[in-house]
Amino acid sequence: MRQRLLHTGALSLALLVTGCALPSDRPEPPPVLTPDEFAMRIDRLETDLASRCDVQQERLAEQFHRQDLMHTEVRELGSLLGHLRADIERLEHGDGEPVVMSRECAADELGLANKAVVGRSEWVGLPDVGTYLKARVDSGANTSSLSATEVTRFERDGEDWVRFKLGLGEKDVAVEGVRDDWIEAPIERRVRIHQATGEHSRPVVSLLMTLGPIRETVEFTLNDRSHLNYPVLLGRRFLMDIAVIDVAESYLHERPEFPGGRPAEEADRDETGDRDDEEEA
Repeated sequence: MRQRLLHTGALSLALLVTGCALPSDRPEPPPVLTPDEFAMRIDRLETDLASRCDVQQERLAEQFHRQDLMHTEVRELGSLLGHLRADIERLEHGDGEPVVMSRECAADELGLANKAVVGRSEWVGLPDVGTYLKARVDSGANTSSLSATEVTRFERDGEDWVRFKLGLGEKDVAVEGVRDDWIEAPIERRVRIHQATGEHSRPVVSLLMTLGPIRETVEFTLNDRSHLNYPVLLGRRFLMDIAVIDVAESYLHERPEFPGGRPAEEADRDETGDRDDEEEA
């Protein structure tokens, strides 16, 4: 019996020495990646990082654009405040009070007291585009018009949109950096045009526009006006209820300022030599 126990003990000791007595509790090593699998993982990581960088760049660009728009609006408000201060000083020191009062009464009777006065030609601003342009004010035209080229219709989220560039000639004054930029906007409607060459339709888009104290969303018909004197035509739909025309005056309101454009005080030299020839709408 003792010999049998000794034999069993010796066998157990031998198994322990050789490492075969008990199973190991150590975790299994991770699988080894092949070079192709490792390269695929690195590619996925690079793609993910690049995508995140692109999103961050887009957000930064959008923030910079919003800052530029805010700076433009602040300058416009400063210009309006300057005009108001000048009007207050004229009222305080002027000697024509009876005449002014009679004109105000006449304006009230005609319903013109709350309307802005614009000249036959004015500077307008397009904040969403980032430029100023010359505009001809014409009550004979029904719809306002914006000079556009390379007008291309496309669909976005099931809606009809249009992509275009400003149709500007070499003599047209604008912020140089936006001349060749693409502009995209939803199509509000289409208008039919009857001409000697036949009937066709033009897209109409809505864009935010400023003119002196006026800040309105205006509907523009898109067509190429680069052969005309003014890239913008303002018609009756714009004037209705907000403005009246003084045909004896032009450029009554200061030119708006935009990043990359010239200062408003340099607008006088750009207004010199404007022709008053009649244009077609």
